[in-house]
Amino acid sequence: MENTYYTERSKCFFILQKLNLVRNLLQEIKKCKLCEEFIIPRPVVTASEKSKIIIIGQAPGTKVHASGIPWDDASGRQLRNWLGVTNEQFYDTDIFGIIPMGFCYPGKGKSGDLPPRKECAPKWHHELFEHMDNIELVLLIGMYAQKYYLREKAKKTLTETVNNFETYLPNYFVLPHPSPRNRFWLSKNKWFESHVVPLLKEKVHQII
Repeated sequence: MENTYYTERSKCFFILQKLNLVRNLLQEIKKCKLCEEFIIPRPVVTASEKSKIIIIGQAPGTKVHASGIPWDDASGRQLRNWLGVTNEQFYDTDIFGIIPMGFCYPGKGKSGDLPPRKECAPKWHHELFEHMDNIELVLLIGMYAQKYYLREKAKKTLTETVNNFETYLPNYFVLPHPSPRNRFWLSKNKWFESHVVPLLKEKVHQII
C-alpha cells in the first residue's frame, strides 16, 4: 500500500513537472525578441502538455498579429471547416496545439507576406515537443512546414505532396494553406476537398 502511494505521488509530480515545463517554455516564447532587428515581435502560439493534434502553419498574418489569436481570420475559418471542429474545440489547448513555423508576423513582401522567419522552428519546436507526450497527429500546413519536417520525403511541389498525403500518415497530415488566396489551387485540385478533407475530418474526430 505504501509503495502504491509513493508510486502515485511520483506520477503526479512528474505530470506537474511536465505541465510547468511546457507553460514556462510558452512564456519564454511569448517574450522572445530573437528577430526584433527585422520585425516587430509579437509571438503567437498556443499549446499545453496535453495537446493531441499539433497545427504547424506558416506565420501569423496582419489580423492575427493585431489580435494575438492564432488563425483568427478567413484562413482559420476555412481550416476549422476542413477539420470539422467548432471554435471552442479548435482553441482548446488540450486538443490542439498551434505552433507555427514562425511565431511572429514576418512583414510584407512584393506579393503577399514574407516567408516565416527561419529562427523560430530550430530554436523552439523540438524543445516544446520533447515535453508534449500526448501528440497523436501533426498537421503540416503549406510548403514551409512540409519542407522543414518531411525534408527529402517531401515531393517537388506542394500539390504532389498533398496528393500523396497517405504516405506521411499516421504521424503527419499534409495540407495546402487554407488562405482565400488559394482559391485557384482549390478550384484546380477538386480532389482535395472531395477526397482528402473527409478523411481529415474522420482522422481528427477519431482523436478528439
